[in-house]
Amino acid sequence: MVDEVLAKSFERIGADYDRYRPGFPAEAAEHIVPVRVRTALDLGAGTGKFTELLTARADRVIAVEPSVAMLDVLRTKLPDAVALEGSAERIPVEDSSVDVVSVAQAFHWFDRESACAEISRVLLPGGTLGLIWNHSDPDCAWDRAAHRIAHPAVADLDATTDSAAEELPGFQLVRREELCWRESITRTDYLSRWWTVSSFIVADDRTRSEMTAAVERVLDEDPATRGRAEFELPQVTDVFLYRRA
Repeated sequence: MVDEVLAKSFERIGADYDRYRPGFPAEAAEHIVPVRVRTALDLGAGTGKFTELLTARADRVIAVEPSVAMLDVLRTKLPDAVALEGSAERIPVEDSSVDVVSVAQAFHWFDRESACAEISRVLLPGGTLGLIWNHSDPDCAWDRAAHRIAHPAVADLDATTDSAAEELPGFQLVRREELCWRESITRTDYLSRWWTVSSFIVADDRTRSEMTAAVERVLDEDPATRGRAEFELPQVTDVFLYRRA
């Protein structure tokens, strides 16, 4: 029930999510779609942060997302993509109709068995499933400290990729890639980014303010960020590539 509440919290935001959340390195899409395909499906597409990387790699791009607020942003950004309201457990496309399914920053919200069955249904035989996650660099002490404030129940290393650490029902793991990159971000935007995270969204006003103040203390105390209006934020993107069995 807690996970369901956290997952549905994203239905409240759209533009802020698109503005403040990080994108994904183009290399991630290159691993999942190395050659152009007819149809690519981005599942749990959100505001299209990964979808936009598929537009140059597929003749037809379909984005499926349960949040209307997120889809509204995606449709404005990517008018040529087919944007459909739906879920991983009920994908509104035909059987064996897509070459590639990508899931960026969303698979841990899915019901694994139902989602894998649906993804297998819509994929062509031998089709590709790519799971992508951004997470903080374990060597970046200040960003890790901020993550512990937002997710106190999660261990030092991100747990979201655990859902892809083993082979999925109906799929065979082909390989895993770890991509390291950096982004420049202002202090203001870094703080605003945390307000688009589920634990901040569902918190009451007092708790949210306390969490924000705690992140600000981290920035004020760490020598890499103290007194700076802008800083370099290292990111790590994990890519898991599967083939339909």
